[in-house]
Amino acid sequence: MKYSNDEIMQYMQEEDVKFIRLAFCDIFGKQKNISIMPEELPRAFRYGIAFDASSIAGFGDETHSDLFLHPEPETITALPWRPEHGRVVRMISHITYPDETPFAGDCRELLRNAVAAAEKKGFLFSFGAEQEFYLFHLDENGQPTKIPCDQAGYMDIAPEDRGENVRREVCLTLEQMGLHPESSHHEMGPGQNEIDFRYADALTAADQAMLFQTAVKTVAHRNGYHADFSAKPLEGSSGNGFHINLSVRPVQREAVFGHIIAGILAHIEEMTVFLNPTENSYLRLGQQKAPAFVSWSKENRSQLVRIPAAEGEYRRLELRSPDPTSNPYLAFALMIYAALDGIENKLPLPESADFNLFSVNPDKLSGFRRLPQTLGDAKKIAKESVFIRGCLPDCIVNAYCGI
Repeated sequence: MKYSNDEIMQYMQEEDVKFIRLAFCDIFGKQKNISIMPEELPRAFRYGIAFDASSIAGFGDETHSDLFLHPEPETITALPWRPEHGRVVRMISHITYPDETPFAGDCRELLRNAVAAAEKKGFLFSFGAEQEFYLFHLDENGQPTKIPCDQAGYMDIAPEDRGENVRREVCLTLEQMGLHPESSHHEMGPGQNEIDFRYADALTAADQAMLFQTAVKTVAHRNGYHADFSAKPLEGSSGNGFHINLSVRPVQREAVFGHIIAGILAHIEEMTVFLNPTENSYLRLGQQKAPAFVSWSKENRSQLVRIPAAEGEYRRLELRSPDPTSNPYLAFALMIYAALDGIENKLPLPESADFNLFSVNPDKLSGFRRLPQTLGDAKKIAKESVFIRGCLPDCIVNAYCGI
């Protein structure tokens, strides 16, 4: 919902707001914020709030260290876990240089640009996020352990599933913040959980993915657990996926949807370092339903791209390689650009792989490209990619590729 600056100031008074978190993320998706008092908000709206960018990963060095945060009124959200008297709200902020030009490393602005590029060509992309996480016990000092909260399995229920109350509290907390969880359940790993969201436009979906991790970690800690979103928390158990569902409007002929899939498949190796940005990410790929090969199929969960059983406005693709350590703004932006490239160049859709890639004879896999198997491989491919250089600024590419 759109709010004017005056309406926000009125809200601050009526709701007894004492602190405003100006939220943003670094280029690797790590959430950051500065807290200000309500009397500073008019200055923030007019001029922005300065911060030391040299201390933020990928934001520059000491020679050009001043950047400014500008809160966006429509993103205001009260934080339910903070006191009701002297409340705390969060507003997502865009980032500028001192002369008010957009900061090149503002990943949210990069996604906004990708959305605008798609709209200019007549397409509106929507995203649905499925993030998995583990719940581990805390030790006597409140530090995370690797002891799962339970030994339950896929979609088990209480009492075996000890994360049920945490998931319920997370969902209720998110509802209070205006977010709409669609479903939740225990996942395959011990102490592993999943909460899925309804479809939303790209910017809203990315904002929700960021806020989701904050809410989960906060609620988990309040219940004596540590929420772990790393790609492979436990050796020998399922990794955490960040399955990204993408749909497009207007719903057009089958060929357009095929070109979208083809575009993502064509550029997936180049995108991988941004979808799987840690060494730990590559311990997950190719294990326990996480894809290893560049392939697609309908309904088949052994594939990189799966087409769920849905038609019409619910028709979508699911990209299964990303993990929750990725920056959702960059992930969504790259998927949009890859889809547009597929449409514009009418890239042909490869033949579907309608078999289980985890149990098929290895000889049958020889015709499939494989996803990068190490972070170093993924960095090298992205560094040499014309497609990536055309989508992302040098400051982000160089930071991810270690240049």
